[in-house]
Parts: sequence; C-alpha cells; structure tokens
Amino acid sequence: QNLRRSPKRMGFPYLEATLAFSTLVFLFETYLDVRQYRLYHVQSRPDDLKSLISERKFLRSQDYNADKARFRFLSSIAFEIEGALSVLCFVYPYLWEGVPKWFGVSEESELKRSLLFQGLCILISKVSHLPFSLYGTFVLEDRHGFKTKHMTLGLFFTDMVKELALTAIIGAPLMSILITLIKWGGEWFYLYVWAFLLAFQFLMMFIYPNFIQPCFNKVEPLPKSPLRTKIEALASREDIKFPLKKLYQIDGSKRSGHSNAYMYGFCNNKRIVLFDTLIRQSTETEIVAVLAHELGHWKLSHTLKNMVILSGQMLAMLWLFSRFIGNEELYQSFGFEGSKNATVIGLMLFSSVYAPISQVTGLLMTVWSRKCEFEADEFAVRLGYAPNLRSGLIKLQEENLGTMVPDWLYSAYHHSHPPLVQRLEAIDEKAKKSG
Repeated sequence: QNLRRSPKRMGFPYLEATLAFSTLVFLFETYLDVRQYRLYHVQSRPDDLKSLISERKFLRSQDYNADKARFRFLSSIAFEIEGALSVLCFVYPYLWEGVPKWFGVSEESELKRSLLFQGLCILISKVSHLPFSLYGTFVLEDRHGFKTKHMTLGLFFTDMVKELALTAIIGAPLMSILITLIKWGGEWFYLYVWAFLLAFQFLMMFIYPNFIQPCFNKVEPLPKSPLRTKIEALASREDIKFPLKKLYQIDGSKRSGHSNAYMYGFCNNKRIVLFDTLIRQSTETEIVAVLAHELGHWKLSHTLKNMVILSGQMLAMLWLFSRFIGNEELYQSFGFEGSKNATVIGLMLFSSVYAPISQVTGLLMTVWSRKCEFEADEFAVRLGYAPNLRSGLIKLQEENLGTMVPDWLYSAYHHSHPPLVQRLEAIDEKAKKSG
C-alpha cells in the first residue's frame, strides 16, 4: 500500500516526465559504463602507454577501475530504484505531513517545519547510503591499497557525525535565510537570493579552509625546504606574480592514499595546500610543474571565468524557479496538495524539473573544463616545465590508478580532464613549438 493515496492528476505530468527523464539518463549512463567496463579487461598495454606506464601499474589500474565500475553499477541501480520508489510511493509528502505530528510543530510554522523536513531527508539519505559508503571505504579502497591504517570505523563514524553537525550548523541558517528572502522578496526574490548566495560562496571560501578543513585534517605550514623555496620562486616569477601568502601541507594520508593539491584565497591573499601523499609520491620538480599548471588556471583567469559562468547559471536557474514556485500543478503532481507555498518543497521539486537543463549545462561545463586544462598545461610548458609536467602527470596517473584506456564517449561525458595520452601529446606539441 502506498504511503499516500495517488492525488488527483491534472495538467502537465511532471512526475511522469521526471521519472522518464531520470530513467533515460540512467540507461544512457549504464550504456556508457558498459562501454568503459569492457576496456577495463584489456590486459596488454596499448602502444601509446608502453613507454609511459609500467605493466604492473597498468594491470593494477585495470583491476581497480573494473572493481569500482562493478560497485558503481550496483549502487547506481539501488539509488535509481530508491529514488523512483520515493516518488511513486509519495514518501516526501508523507514526511512533510508527518513532521507536525511527530515533532509537535504547527503546520503554519513553515520555517521550523521545513528545517525538520530537510533534516529528516538528510538523515534518511545518510542511512540508506551508509552500506555503500562502508563497502567503498573498507572493502574496495582497502583491497586496492588506498585505505590507510588511520581510517578506522571510529574515524569513519566520527567524520560522519561531524559532517551532520556542520550540515546543521551551516545548512539550517542558510535555508532559513533563503526561505525568508523568497517570502520577503516578492516577484523579484530571485535577485535577492542570487546576491545572497554569491556572498555566501565568498564567505565559504574563507570559512572552509580556516574552520571546516581543520575539523577533519591537520593543516600546518609547509616546513622550510628546497620544495618550499622552489614553490615561492615559481609564484614570484615576473610572468606569474601570484600573491602567495601562505603555503600549507595537509595530512591527506590520514584517510586515503590518493594525492591532491589546491589553491584558495581572495585577491592578494592566496594560499596553496599540498597533500602529504603528493609530496611523498612526486619529486620536487614534478610538484612545482604541477603547481605551474594550477597557477596557469589563475593567470589565465579560468577561476574567475568559472565563477562568472556559474553565477550566471545560478541567476538563470533562480529566475526559472520564480516562474515555477507558484505552479500548483507541480506540487499536486508529486502529491503535495495544499503545499503550494512551502518554499522548501518548491526547491526540491524544481530540482527535478531543472534536471534536463542541468544535464546540458553540465556537459557544456565539461567541454569548457577540458579546454581550460589544455590551456593551463600550455602555460606550464611556456614556463619551461614541459618535461617535469609530463612526468608529474604520469606519476599522478600511476599513483592514483587513473583510467588508462578510456572509452572516448564515456570520457567525454564524465571526465572534466582530458585523457592522459591526449594531454601528453599536446604538451609535446607545444614544447616543440616553443623550442
């Protein structure tokens, strides 16, 4: 028996359209997964990889990615079924109507009701995804050598509690402000919400590395060393002039053997963070070359351009949401009779309506991201780092067991970075042209 009787249907079939689109995307992505999975069973290195990747690393990568693909296939089926049943059985209307009864809040108190509803949805999602998270961390990643000895069940659940606490501390005020702005802003609310979300994003750029990241990792200044000297020299080059203020290292190995590095900061107050795994796995010159690539993103204004593009997309999305928030047919289609003015419900349902547009913009952003990666590689080559960037990218691919034989369609759809071989060919070509 359904949790809720199917409501009276009228107008455009939003529910059916949402399920149909979700199913089509799932089937297409499964088709892509199958195409890629077949290539994970290739046991001999392609000619263009023989001089780059050792046979041992190649076979380890093939085994790791095949294992991940099988796990991803099973988990995606489970999540697709879960999502479809949640919609067909009207789980969300059931939760929305149950909140006043279970927690003793007034049905007219939209803010309290919305926060409790959102909290319930987050908790249910956490619980339903927990077995998959545990398997991924303690079986799959451990089997292939990426789970470190520090990642225990205790640390795993401690992290989960911290994440939930931070979600409540940050998410509750954020949702409260959004609901208030939407109610107060009238027909132009999308402009106020857009301005607030832009300000919130800038605020999080400060809050995350200074207050959230230290809750999970030990962040400390990179000690004085030849590596630090080389990085500072790179940042201060006349053709870069990156305003580096702080240089940190982080104990990424506490949870995983994967390596990474990132930059953050405002205007003339920039910081670079290196994972300790990256420092151990790569040579100093390779790390500097990889950072030259990252600084290329900054110098070529890729980060700024991305922010402008994404803020434009957000404004367009909010404007479209303003056209749907009063659409009673949308609420009724998903079983929310009498919930027309519930902002949190409108946001949730609109995400389903917006999914096709989000899919298209996501693909376009992938194309844009690949273009930026080639340009950042070229920037590092012009600085004279072609050989070290080349060896650094190969080592990152090896150590992280990245996909060695990508299917072109799968890669074009999923990967924001070009395949390794394409990047190396472009680096070699640019190096020859620059002499």
